[in-house]
Amino acid sequence: MSLPVTHHPLYLAPMEDVTDPAFRLQCKRFGADRVYTEFVNADALVREVNSTLRKLHFAEEERPVAIQIYGREPESMRDAAQMVEQVQPDFIDLNFGCPVKKVAGKGAGAGLLRDVPKMLAITRAVVDAVRLPVTAKTRLGWDTQDLQPASHEWWGQTAVQPFILDLAEALQDCGISELTLHGRTRAQMYSGEADWELIGAVKNNPRMHIPVNGNGDITTPERAKECFDRYGVDAVMIGRATFGCPWIFQDIRDYLNTGETTQHPLEWCIGLLKEHVDAAIAYIGDERKGIIHSRRHFANSPALKGLHDFKQTRIALLQADTRDEVFAIMDRIVEKWGQPICT
Repeated sequence: MSLPVTHHPLYLAPMEDVTDPAFRLQCKRFGADRVYTEFVNADALVREVNSTLRKLHFAEEERPVAIQIYGREPESMRDAAQMVEQVQPDFIDLNFGCPVKKVAGKGAGAGLLRDVPKMLAITRAVVDAVRLPVTAKTRLGWDTQDLQPASHEWWGQTAVQPFILDLAEALQDCGISELTLHGRTRAQMYSGEADWELIGAVKNNPRMHIPVNGNGDITTPERAKECFDRYGVDAVMIGRATFGCPWIFQDIRDYLNTGETTQHPLEWCIGLLKEHVDAAIAYIGDERKGIIHSRRHFANSPALKGLHDFKQTRIALLQADTRDEVFAIMDRIVEKWGQPICT
């Protein structure tokens, strides 16, 4: 059984070194219907590594919140899920999609796309071990070969269809309550375009009875609406487009409700970047580390893109390592480029 959600729900994707409590709360403030933690290493959690245990912390204001775990063995994933259940998130998410070498290369995350029987064993072990709803997030396959129709031995069915259609049904049979699909293969990493046609094929498979959510290249309100309307997904999950732009959730919601795009004063956007810096410093407990942690938001914020003759200011902002220096540069940005609006 799935948790209740709003019409056209919008989710913040789980991202390592990004979706910490400070950023999750900002996204929640601007309308994220569900937030996900950074992914949690099951083996490290079972060993009670302090830095991993810290990832289980969340505020009540974040709910509904998911804690995502990853690992390569059913036993450690089961034990980790039971530990996660003790802190009572709203549900537990299984990471079967992380493509980075240090995860997938060790047989976890997207690496399990090459060992589907183990992926399914992990899923059954976790579902059977906890009472919380268990969801999963994965990719369309390991490489382009998985995008072609084929018969898959582990599935045991006669239908010849793309890998992800069989995998989605198999995960559903294991008892997950929702499935989120990133529309790329592991080999693609984050390059190329997400294949929403295959996401739509899974969603519209008459044998699928659980919610199917889509992820990949949701960068504008218009694209979010298109994915809801054209592919019928139950929710869209937004990842990299949230960098330096927690207000994207509000902008999408406004567009879905009114059909109009939202524009914001540059000073307002800069104010939110400042808020994030302060929240990151408070969360990490170190000024310089908090600023370094925030730099990806400076580098990718739409508020700072397209400003004329901005290169040297951008470099200075990304090199600043004290709060006072960062804020002084931000103030100068507002003074010099205060007329443009950010979207």
